[in-house]
This record gives sequence, structure tokens and C-alpha cells, in this order.
Amino acid sequence: MKMARVILFTNQMEAMSAFYGTVLGLPLISQEKGWREFGTDGASIALHSGPPSPGSKGPKIVFFANDVAALRRELVARGAVFGKVRDGEMFCLCDGKDPDGNPIQLSNR
Repeated sequence: MKMARVILFTNQMEAMSAFYGTVLGLPLISQEKGWREFGTDGASIALHSGPPSPGSKGPKIVFFANDVAALRRELVARGAVFGKVRDGEMFCLCDGKDPDGNPIQLSNR
């Protein structure tokens, strides 16, 4: 099996679209009423109109980065909110949230 997309429900279509499209820089690949899809390397994040369900039980979207700290600095400069970079023995990561509170992560794993 190959992952096709992660669907996030949102009542903030414009803010979420700006976050995934402008702040994170993902290209818009599809747009219909109540639906916007942003893609990267064969997988995508789709935004669907509807009540969000943020929190630790919701999905976490992980973006790969060779240099987590450098990508974090770049994204924070564009308006993203991330915690501290955690550099462990096996991998490096940094957690953040999108405008609806869905967890996102930068990781070199």
C-alpha cells in the first residue's frame, strides 16, 4: 500500500490554505468547493470543509528535512509555530501545530 493523502477537516479554509500553501510552501494540486489539496512527493494533504478534531488523537503530519533546525528557522520566519529542536542519538525532530491545532513535525527520520 502507498499513502495517497491525509485529510484534515477545517472551519478555517483560508488560514489553513495559507499555512500549508504559503508558510510551508506546498504546491496546490487540486481545488473545489470545500476542498483544497496540497501535494509533495506523491502524497498530499487535503483540506475539507467541516469541524476540525485537533489534539493528540488527531493525525500528525511529518515533513522530512535533512537539516531540521534550518527548516524550522525558515518556517518560523514565515509565521509557523514550532517548539524546540530535539536532537537525539538516532534522529532529530521538531513539533509544531497548524492553525487548527493539528500536530505537525519536522524530522530527519
